[in-house]
Amino acid sequence: MSRVNKLLHHWLLQSASEKATAWIEQKQAQIASGAAERVFFTAFSAVPRYLGKENLQLTSQDLEAAQEALPGWFPGHWSVDQAGRTLLLLALPHEDAQEYVRSLDKVFTTADMGELVVLYQSLPLLPHPELHRQRAAEGIRSNMSNVFQSIALRNPYPADYLDDAAWNQMVLKAVFVDSPLHLIWGLDRRANPELAKMLTNYAHERWAAKRSVTPELWRPVGRFADTAMIADLEKVLADGDIAEQEAAALACAQSPLPEAQALLSRYPDLHSSVQKGHLTWSSFSRDRLFVHN
Repeated sequence: MSRVNKLLHHWLLQSASEKATAWIEQKQAQIASGAAERVFFTAFSAVPRYLGKENLQLTSQDLEAAQEALPGWFPGHWSVDQAGRTLLLLALPHEDAQEYVRSLDKVFTTADMGELVVLYQSLPLLPHPELHRQRAAEGIRSNMSNVFQSIALRNPYPADYLDDAAWNQMVLKAVFVDSPLHLIWGLDRRANPELAKMLTNYAHERWAAKRSVTPELWRPVGRFADTAMIADLEKVLADGDIAEQEAAALACAQSPLPEAQALLSRYPDLHSSVQKGHLTWSSFSRDRLFVHN
């Protein structure tokens, strides 16, 4: 069993009945040995009936083990049936990559919303992850918020496998639908100049309509801010609320341009908080957004 398999199996033993776990083990064995497709589809559909939909009872040690198995994997919000369905997906024969992708395509095509969430959040765990980029891009385009968030948030797949164009669209959509950006794995690592332009253009549209923007919008901007973007940050520092000012200060601190540092120095309290490490993007997400990873 792979490390991911072992962890999921261990967590099910902790959270589900012996009878339910035995059922999953039996189905895994049948699927892995090449059982007819209907065996997989029938089992995949029936998982909630046998395992229930309670949340997995994971400890901090369990979450650390998940990170060690795959950096960015955060199953803290997973349910028992989601873990069970992921085990069945992992049992599908995958020696022939193209045949495996064809099998997976059939599952996606017939999946309901709950099943799609499982499919997308399990993408980084599945064999041949480099072949699932098109599927991930489809998830990003989904109008179902649960499905979009299953690929965009707490999921390392986009940062590890999407190209910049798909990645940038995902981040912009997350801003548009008010998803918390700090739950996007690899946000800082994948920040890029084109994304900074897209986000500041979006901010201008919102301002023109007399609407606000999430302060997190500035997080991917700072390192790539040009003179016009620094003028935007100056506006936020002058007119924004506390959260907006803190976000703009952090963005200025990340900019290599002297005018950004000069702008930040005009706000000594914020400047000092950043310099002393009291104000970071992590502390900002925790204290200002009231959303915990």
